Amino acid sequence: MRKFIILLCSRFEDIGCQWKGVGMYRIFIIEDDEVITGALSAHLERWGFEASGINDFRNVLTECMAYDPHLVLLDISLPFFDGYHWCREIRNISKVPIIFISSAAENMNILMALNAGADDFIAKPFDLAVLLAKVQAMLRRTYDFSDKSSLLTHGDLLLNASDSTLSYHGEKIDLTKNENRILTVLLEHSGEIVSRETLMTRLWESDAYVDENTLTVNVTRLRKRLEALGVKGLIQTKKGMGYIIK
Repeated sequence: MRKFIILLCSRFEDIGCQWKGVGMYRIFIIEDDEVITGALSAHLERWGFEASGINDFRNVLTECMAYDPHLVLLDISLPFFDGYHWCREIRNISKVPIIFISSAAENMNILMALNAGADDFIAKPFDLAVLLAKVQAMLRRTYDFSDKSSLLTHGDLLLNASDSTLSYHGEKIDLTKNENRILTVLLEHSGEIVSRETLMTRLWESDAYVDENTLTVNVTRLRKRLEALGVKGLIQTKKGMGYIIK
């Protein structure tokens, strides 16, 4: 019985629609286990992605380039040539993000994958929710952030999201990664109610896996940091709905 275990969380299903409509990202899956390929494809497509598995393991490069993917999921153990070989072949002609998925998760294999040109490595068995978060984070870093300003303002408040610094009336403080991400989302949607699910999704996408309680703690800390800087009442709670900056 395969050790590949699929764990689905209803919260992820509820917020999956947030990725639909941002553009159909294409994911190419180079995996010789048809069950895993099918499960990955179905899960990714449920979240609004296009996904396709490899058909001819003798011509991986040709199929991959014909599909023109935005991201590649690549196993190590494959027929004819291993994943390291195909990673190098793809990297010779493309900068497409490559994430290895393999049960061969020893440090040496991870190093070989990264040296071959991979961007990340996920060990089997894995939680589909974690894999999805890593895929989203990789896509956001590669494609979504290129044309966004790292400077956000609200009155005299200035957030530099690129270095996680917050300035107000000549005073500057450093924010934690989570504080920076939360404030960035709220400022990007200033005047709008931002749900807790949206905030948690953005934190997951940046590889910070938080639950409801952790989010509450981070928002509370952020409020205290803002008050210490002289900014009071900036983040308001809308009970049962989320948070808003007016």
